[in-house]
Amino acid sequence: MEIGIIAGSGFYRMEGMEVKERIKVDTPYGSPSSEIVIGKIAGKEVAFLSRHAEGHLFMPSHINYRANIFAFKLLGVKKIFS
Repeated sequence: MEIGIIAGSGFYRMEGMEVKERIKVDTPYGSPSSEIVIGKIAGKEVAFLSRHAEGHLFMPSHINYRANIFAFKLLGVKKIFS
């Protein structure tokens, strides 16, 4: 999968995204902010991550950005939009 999307505050799902699965990824840096949603948008497979987690659980200074990026790397993401 080539595209990863990291969403900001209050953005928990993408309109028009066909959800295939939700996965939890473990990284050497710990867990990402939330589970990663795998799906398709306009025929392209994407990985979607809610940066603050649903319900805004993490303040900006507590986001495990290393785990977020590494999780995408483990999934084969080449381009990240945030």
